[in-house]
Amino acid sequence: MHRRSFLASAAAALARRHVPLSALGTPVGKLNRIGIELYAVRGAMKANPEKTLEALAKIGYTDVELLWSFKNFGQSIKEVKASLEATGLKAPSAHMAPDTILTEWEQRCAEVKELGMTYLIAPGLPSEANRSIEAVKLWATRFNNAGEVARRYGLWIALHNEPNHEKPVMGQKPIEVFLAETDPKLVRFQLDVGNMLMGGGDPLDFLQRHRARCWSFHLKNVIADRTKDTELARGVFDLKTFLSAVPELDKKPCFVEQEGSGDELVSAKENLEYLRGLTW
Repeated sequence: MHRRSFLASAAAALARRHVPLSALGTPVGKLNRIGIELYAVRGAMKANPEKTLEALAKIGYTDVELLWSFKNFGQSIKEVKASLEATGLKAPSAHMAPDTILTEWEQRCAEVKELGMTYLIAPGLPSEANRSIEAVKLWATRFNNAGEVARRYGLWIALHNEPNHEKPVMGQKPIEVFLAETDPKLVRFQLDVGNMLMGGGDPLDFLQRHRARCWSFHLKNVIADRTKDTELARGVFDLKTFLSAVPELDKKPCFVEQEGSGDELVSAKENLEYLRGLTW
């Protein structure tokens, strides 16, 4: 067997067994693009979005995830595009309020296309989905319908998980129902590792069961009691093993998101350096 074929086969087998790829003896994987969700630097973005994006680019980030839910910190689509071009940053995706898909959805898709984006992602479902599985199913249908429109623009709609998605509603986990009710050809999923941990879930197990649905990731780590997040290197979750289990990782945007930090840009730099040092 050729060495390349051997490594590929061995890597797949090790990932299935939750074994780091570095067990092969030679690192074969790393994060080639590292993004940051702008919520992680929301204070700095509110103060000065242009300078903050410049700082993130200088730190070494290649991508950012925009916040339409924050109205892009006062920037117009034209201004966002100019800021990205000036810094060299790419914006593969943006977070949006879920009800965006109910109003002027085609216009939103056209704007995203102009920015060269691939994903529009809802950070969660409306509060009604926390009380009723039927509401989860209703929103799944709405996502399917919005997904049909998005695909015509060459885009994807996706859902991002919050900690409460791990809490059963009427005996079922909302996140599992949502995935079961949505069409993989129309709707994708962004897995927030830290949110799942804080909700009591297991991101690695979830990835193994839903590998085909997970196309984007929020990289977040947690303290020992899982009550809040922390710098990636200081958390208890093994991000290296997790990332090594993600197939075709280069095709799947990954964003740092530390929601609580004493100094947003200092933590952003520390988190980038940690991820740059990971190989498997």
